[in-house]
Amino acid sequence: MKRVLKWITLGIVILLVLLIGGSFVNHTIRSVQEETLYPPPGQMVAVGDHKLHVYSEGEGSGEGPLTLVFLSGSGTSAPTLDFKALYSRLSDEYRIAVVERAGYGWSEIGDTPRDIDTVLAETRLALQLAGESPPYVLFPHSMAGLEALYWANLYPDEVAAIVGLDPALPEIYEVMPPPPQLMLSVITFAARTGVIRSGASVCHEFAAVSEGHLTAEETAVFCSLFYRRTLTPNMLAEIKATGNPQLVAATGIPDVPLFFFVSNASDVALDNWPDILIAYAAAAGGESLALDVPHYLHNYAPDVIAAESRAFIERVVGE
Repeated sequence: MKRVLKWITLGIVILLVLLIGGSFVNHTIRSVQEETLYPPPGQMVAVGDHKLHVYSEGEGSGEGPLTLVFLSGSGTSAPTLDFKALYSRLSDEYRIAVVERAGYGWSEIGDTPRDIDTVLAETRLALQLAGESPPYVLFPHSMAGLEALYWANLYPDEVAAIVGLDPALPEIYEVMPPPPQLMLSVITFAARTGVIRSGASVCHEFAAVSEGHLTAEETAVFCSLFYRRTLTPNMLAEIKATGNPQLVAATGIPDVPLFFFVSNASDVALDNWPDILIAYAAAAGGESLALDVPHYLHNYAPDVIAAESRAFIERVVGE
């Protein structure tokens, strides 16, 4: 009986190895094909050892020579498509730019560290090389809130205002538990081996897709980027860069106009997330608006956010 169990176990192991090996080969081949099939819609600019993707549109007929800069949250596989619902409602009046950090979207995976100074330096350089120039209104989602606050404190002349899309703040990281390592390891394994492709419907559950903001072709591109840009080494390095919130906190509250759109925290690991954001906005002399929608709120309430953002920019720019 033991010999039978041994052979059964060996057979199962061999089968798993073959299945995972086949998945990896398929993933590798399809990734190469998709890179050719779905080229970046924006500009690829070199920042050190890698290139970042910067997508821009709109001519900017609104309040002066403003560019609205969209910065994605942690782990967002396809920032340019994720933000489409919102920036497409603003680019008729403003110039918009989406900067995809290293390892995100069409941007290459880089070897540079993910400390906040390096990340911000790459973002600023990428915009410059793409032909964009300040003043900027920053639209950070989630983790990018740290970068936006840091930017406004270090280079206040470049930041006209901050419109936070459920932005993470230094105070958030003082109380929010880190993601479970086992979960990160499992997802990383599934992504690297291509096993993630077996759940073809998973990418359709993301709000940009499920809320109907993308065409069929854009959905195919979104899914391709999801398969190729899930928990990349750069994303994992950002999660491990635990000193970033402290560096941002040390610079204080920036003296720029700010408006925070706040989610209902139904899908974040912190019940008092809305309270922290609203209190921060008040302490900064800014504004906030609580929306009864999940964390990727720009895909659930783009009309409201676009209208309120436009009104806010008209109020504060030039004062």
